[in-house]
Amino acid sequence: LAYCVVQFLEKDPTLTEPVIRGLLKFWPKTCSQKEVMFLGETEEILDVIEPTQFKKVQEPLFKQIAKCVANPHFQVAERALYFWNNEYILSLIEENIDKILPIMFGNLYRISKEHWNPTIVALVYNVLKTLMEMNSTLFDELTASYKAERQREKKKEQEREELWKKLDELQIKGTLEAQSNSHGLQNAQNNNNNNNNSTTAVSTGNTLGNESITCAK
Repeated sequence: LAYCVVQFLEKDPTLTEPVIRGLLKFWPKTCSQKEVMFLGETEEILDVIEPTQFKKVQEPLFKQIAKCVANPHFQVAERALYFWNNEYILSLIEENIDKILPIMFGNLYRISKEHWNPTIVALVYNVLKTLMEMNSTLFDELTASYKAERQREKKKEQEREELWKKLDELQIKGTLEAQSNSHGLQNAQNNNNNNNNSTTAVSTGNTLGNESITCAK
């Protein structure tokens, strides 16, 4: 089927955009094996795509490739990174590096620091090196921008943690104050009851005293 599609695209290049957008629309979300298959079919299409048609689909296409590169399943990430071993695809990327590099950079840089699979990390380093050679100025700008953004995120996270800590402290303080007030009210009530009992006892004593005097008379 993939071969038939490629044959149609070679005869009518204008079909390339709807075919690729169709692939992206129905891209697998949960099955890694199907994702690997879709990546293989996408590469076959890119092998015959014309530069003018490539420009029409490069942004949505490489957004999906960036997601695949960041996939925790190493076979999906590996298959996506193999696109950079294709000379024709590399030439298309180089011609449109100003559009593609910003899309790919964040995920590639993060994976180079965080991915669990050493093979994927090595492939990512090679891809980053290739992209840097294509446009070192843009690469440096994106690196600086990415690091600055990460610093801002860390600062926000730290501020968020401090806020939660303060809220926890206020909640604990409020609980203690409520308990203290409750104890204070209880003590006051007990004192009031004791006073009432004392008053009652005195009143009773006075009454009995008066009755005794009356009887004596």
